[in-house]
Order: sequence, then C-alpha cells, then structure tokens
Amino acid sequence: MAAPSSLSGGGSLERCLNRLTAASSPSLKAKSQAEPLYMISLERYGRDPLFGVHFPDSISESESLFDAVLTDGHCRVKVSLDPSLNKLIHRNQLRCGSALRNVVFSAGGDDSQTQGRTFILCSLEVDSVCGVDAALRALSSLTVSSLPWLGSEPSSLPLRARRSTYLPLWNNHDFTGDVWRDTPPSEHGEEDLSEDEATEAASRPVLSLVELRRHFLRGSRRPRGSLCVRILHKSRLMYYGKAEQSCECPYKAELQVADGTLSACVVLWNTVCLDWYRCLQPGQVLRLSHYRVKESYSSRSGRNAEPNIEISLNSRNPSAKVSIVPKQQVSPQWSLPSLPQNFLCGKELLSCPPSNICDVIGVVTFVGRQERIRRKDGQRTEFEEYRWLRLEDGTSDQPITIKLFSTSQPEIQSRIQPMALLVSTRLKLIRNTVGRATAFEYLTNTPITQVYCTGTGSHPVMPYRGLRPIRQFLQWLKEVDEASMLDRAVIGGCFSYPPLPISLQSFMDNRGGEAGYISGGEMKLQCDRLHYREKRRFAVLCTITAACYHSREDSGRMRYSDPPSAQLSPRVPRQKESSDLFRTPTKRKLIFTAGTAGSARKRLAPPLQQASTEEDLENEFSLFDGALEFLVGEEEEDDDDDDEDNEIFSTAPTSPMSQHLGLTRVAMETLPRSFCYDRRHVQAAAVGMQTSSFHKLLPHRELESFSPAHCYTGYFTLTMKALSDGVMLDVLFLPATPGNLHWRPLPLTHDNTWDSVLSHGGFSPHAPPPTPADLIATATQLTNRRLLTKLQKKLEIIFETQ
Repeated sequence: MAAPSSLSGGGSLERCLNRLTAASSPSLKAKSQAEPLYMISLERYGRDPLFGVHFPDSISESESLFDAVLTDGHCRVKVSLDPSLNKLIHRNQLRCGSALRNVVFSAGGDDSQTQGRTFILCSLEVDSVCGVDAALRALSSLTVSSLPWLGSEPSSLPLRARRSTYLPLWNNHDFTGDVWRDTPPSEHGEEDLSEDEATEAASRPVLSLVELRRHFLRGSRRPRGSLCVRILHKSRLMYYGKAEQSCECPYKAELQVADGTLSACVVLWNTVCLDWYRCLQPGQVLRLSHYRVKESYSSRSGRNAEPNIEISLNSRNPSAKVSIVPKQQVSPQWSLPSLPQNFLCGKELLSCPPSNICDVIGVVTFVGRQERIRRKDGQRTEFEEYRWLRLEDGTSDQPITIKLFSTSQPEIQSRIQPMALLVSTRLKLIRNTVGRATAFEYLTNTPITQVYCTGTGSHPVMPYRGLRPIRQFLQWLKEVDEASMLDRAVIGGCFSYPPLPISLQSFMDNRGGEAGYISGGEMKLQCDRLHYREKRRFAVLCTITAACYHSREDSGRMRYSDPPSAQLSPRVPRQKESSDLFRTPTKRKLIFTAGTAGSARKRLAPPLQQASTEEDLENEFSLFDGALEFLVGEEEEDDDDDDEDNEIFSTAPTSPMSQHLGLTRVAMETLPRSFCYDRRHVQAAAVGMQTSSFHKLLPHRELESFSPAHCYTGYFTLTMKALSDGVMLDVLFLPATPGNLHWRPLPLTHDNTWDSVLSHGGFSPHAPPPTPADLIATATQLTNRRLLTKLQKKLEIIFETQ
C-alpha cells in the first residue's frame, strides 16, 4: 500500500521495534526516529493482581490500564501504555488522533493469545506544533483499518490484565466492544439445545415464584422446574472489578421479574452479562432453568421484613439456561403481569411530591454535552457521566428537565438529539427551593431507568406503544409548529440547574459535602487534579478589580472599567487576543464562572463562521412522522489602533509570587449551538465525548461549523483577586435574561445593579435589563464593601478540563 509523501522513507516504527525484538536484554529500550507516530486507537481496562509483574516500578494509584494502536502510515502495532502516562489521558492531552514524538518502547513479553511479541510504551511527547488534527491530515489518503500489523494480528483482549473485555474510556457503566452480544446466543448458532435437551426443557414443569420461595424457605436448595417470568425492570450494568481481584469478567446486572404469584430479583453474573444483557428488555417473557436460589440482598440487609429470594444466573456451577419466549407461545395459565407504568405530563410534575418515581414522554428541545463528576464507591473513586435534557409535551410552559446519567444504553444516549421523541422510565423527581417559595424541579435516574428515543433504533423494543398517555401526546404533536420548535432547539454547551440559593447560609448548608471557602493556591492544586470534562464547584473569597463585556457580533470589547482602589497597582496593558485564540484552544482549559442562576451554564464563546462540510443524506424531516416509531412496530482580528478605552487591562500582581488563573475566553465546547437537522449525526458526534477509535474521529474545528444558539448574545469577564493570597482569577459571567428560554432568570424582583445581578445570576424578570454599556459604566459599584459581602455569598467557581 502506498504511503503518503509525508510518511515516505520506510517504516520507522518497524525499524524501532525490530531493535527490541533482536535485543537479548529484556531491559533494553528503543526510541522512535524523527518521524511522528500516530495513535489510532485507545482502550481502557481494569488492573488485576498481576499489575506488579507487568509494571514493577510503577507507583500509579489509578485503577485503569490502557492499550493503544500506533501507526507510522506503513504498519500498525498494539502496545500497552505505562501507567505514568495515565495522567495525560485523564486530561485528554493524549488521545486518539494524537501525533507522538520521541516515543520510547520496551519489550513487554509474549501475547499468550497470539504467541506474538508485545511492547510497552514507556514515555512520549505529544506533538502540539502539528495541531490536534495532525493524524487526520497525515493518514487521510490511507485506509487505516487495512494497514498490516507488525507481526501477528494482536488479540482483542487486554494485554496486561486477565480481563475478558475493555471498559469505556470515560465511565464504568456502559459496555463497549463486539463481545457484548446484541442477539441471543442461540441466534449465532451457538449453545443450541440438543434434541434431548429441547425435549427435556419442554417437558420440565413450570414452577411459580411463590412455590420456588416456599421450597427455598423449607431448606430445598435444588429447585426443579422452569421459571416463566416477565421482565418488569432492567438495571444498568455494575462493574465490580478491583485491582486485587482476578475475576476476568467482573460484571453483574439485575432484572426485576414477576409472574402471577410473586416478584423477584434475577441477577446476571459475569459472562452471562456479555451474552444476554443487551438482548433482554423490559416486557419480555423469559424461561429460566439451571439457576441458583439464595436469600435476597434486601432480606439479608434487613430492608424487608418478609424473607424473599434472589435468582442467580451463572456461566457455570450450574450453567444457566435462558430463552426468550415469543409472544405467541406465552400461556395464559402463567398469568403474567403487565408492564408497570406511571406516565406523568409536565403539568402533573409540578404538583408531585419529591422523590416520586414516574415515566415521561416529550419532544427533546435541548441536549447538553456530557459532563463527569466524581463519586466515592467504598475505597475507590469513579466517574459518573451525565447530560442535561429538556423536553416539551404541550401541557406546561415549563419544560421537563432531566439530568440523565448512564443507563447502560450507550448506543441510544450518545445519539439523543433535539427534535426527537424521547421516553424515559423510572425517573425520580428532585425539587430544590431557591428563596422562600421558588421551587425548581428536575428528574434524574434510578438504577432501573431506561431510555427510548426515535432515530436511534430503539423503537422495536419500546414496550409502551398504544398507552393512553402516549396517544394523547402524539395527538398534541400533530398540531405542533415544527418550524418554531426547530428554531429554538439547542445542542451542546454547559448547563447548570437548578440555580444556587441567594442566601449565603442556604448555600453553605446545601453544599453537599463540598469544601467551604478555599484559597487561590488551593484552587490551583485542585485544578491540576481535574480530569476530562470533570465538573466541580469551589467557593473563594474575592474582590473584583475589573470588568469587561464581549459581544456576540464581533467578539469586541466595550469600555473597560478598572474600579478605583487604594490596593490596586498601576494598570498594565494585557496582550491583545487574536481570533486564533478561539480556534486553537490550549490542551487544558480552566473555565471560571461567577453567578447564581446561570453559574456553569454561562461559559460561552464568541460566534464562529459556519463552514461547509459534508451533509447527511437524510434531510427530509417531519416531527410527527418520526413519532410513528412509537405507534407501529418495528472573525476578523481587532485593529491595532484601538482607543485606550477599548484596550484590555489587568492589574499588576501585588507580589512576585502572585498567580493568574483562568482564561479571558471560553472553550468551543461550552458554547450552546443551534440544532442543525441536516447534519444532526455529525453535530451529535461533535458535541460528544472524545472517541477511542480513529474511524469516529472528527476534525477538531468541526464544532465551529455550527452556529451559536440564539440564546447566546455575549458574556462578561470579571477579574478577581482572592483575598487569602492575592491569586488573580479571570471569571466568565453570562447573566440570565428575561425572555431567554435557555437561561431563565430567577423569578425574583431586584434593582439590576451589579450587586443584585451577580447575587441573582441575572437580570430582574420584572424590569428591562440594562445594556452592557450601562452596566460597565457603573462598574465602580464593584469596589463597594457591601458588594464584596454579597460576592462571598454567591461566588461560584467552575473548573473544567476540555
């Protein structure tokens, strides 16, 4: 295969690794030549007890290991990464598509699966000069998947741990890889029952759950008879792998099942999850045999007064038999219950008590980008991935807001788009109160939440078609003004909800275990530990030293106010920003947002020109036609001669040890975009998480080709000084504005002064908002001691790693 001219001159990767293969010393290392190498795949998996054997000198505390595929354009090789490189992956500095230089390899032993030689990538430099799209440009003329492997084709299993599958890059609750079957094992021609086994299964009596429970409580541990049950609920996957455990497939999932006599929990263990988790859906009828029975967890933990049973499906001892019973073969004698449902409309949610469990349906009008938060799970910390959604169903002026965490449906959740019809089940209602009477509701996951969405292929398994709430919603949908709804559809960008309380006491009482005030130095230390798309909140005592407004139209700057203060040093001109700053963000971005109602949702960027790219083929669109799935089956740079009033200034450091944190702009990913139906699939991928595969990689600037949402008009930048140690912070603030459907202000009246705007996170909904020029003109209010007290109540700092 011909290589591109930029990669010509022989296989540098092959020459480098051949030196290791020929070496007699296992400790020898080899360094790549001048030509760059490109990372075209990156996969994660959990450590096991052999970690110390493979990496004896590593002191990494991470639970994860990574394998990667590298190429120089001539061949491919699969390598494992030394754990010392994990921090680069955690910050998304080392990723699929990276160009690498000065790569050092060591020998890693033989692959027991393929009997081939393996290698460890010990150190590297990510080439930032070539740009983040260097691999896309260099390999554009090649079919990467057709490049030959160096040596034998590697195993599809992890290289440095005995694990049967890889983990997703960014969470532990989804599945990834072809090893997760999407059809039952018997449909692959495997594990078919022999004629004798089929006869035995058909003749085996059907045992009810209540009879099984009675036998178990009497001491019988060998149940005889098949169970025929309906799946009522399906949990998300639970990965329980730990570094000190050698289980090859540490997964479990739970099904809530029932027959006409009782309900029970069925647990899928280990490789049974690989074979059956994706195939099983709520509403299906199962025939189970060769299962094990034990006391349920709720009974063992004392949650239930009545003892109950738990049914385990294992891959061995015994090997469980599972089959899906076709509808026409379901016997009326089994008296199976119907699927439970509790559909509520947006109007009904307003009067529901907190913690109510319900199902909803609506048209998606907003899809936020995925973000991550840390959760403590015993001794280890793992990341939860979530995104915000907003739905409309025509029953209320308030949209249905959902904070949707992973439901182990990655093929659906990654493709949720505006203008799609979405059904989400078993959601929990959360109600927060801001002030004395203002309540904000949103829905979030329970362990058994499921999502169904048009356009994702989920309609064949959506079991709620034909229900009255669905029919009523679809009747309203016939009369919807689709053009108006499409015009206000928004995708991407950060979104924070509900608003923070205005009262300092309420804020401190409800900070959810987070630290109170911290110093600027502590903030920098915390910032250095942040991972990709991680979101955290910090409170810092500050005083504001400067303010500036950036408009949407020209990314310009209105008059800049440097509030007078005896504490301030003479103003020093800050280097001007060019348009390139908005095109090539740094590898790690620290975004700071001050405010209340808007908080994290205020991180926005100047508009970017729409570029012409390849369009999707499916361009004809009708909202109601899409709903049938649920009815039937299957800039220019600034001039150099600006006036002094238009220049950007910052206060000089108060001491040589002072530090300046933050950016005076926002990252592209934090900017909400107008939904583009014609290019919806590209847009969904552009706002999604960093991919692990080269064939899914998009140009870094693809997101810039989509217009900013109409709700975005501009933003303020505030320069603040931490009172504890003088650290300077550049803070981005976009106030919520009356009439803005995406960032709605708190429904509380105030006087629209700087004091009030900052403490409420936006302008008063009952008075015309001041113009940015008028607000900047009154920036001397920011030196008022009373305002400082207010800022102590409401200063919220959000760090993000883009």
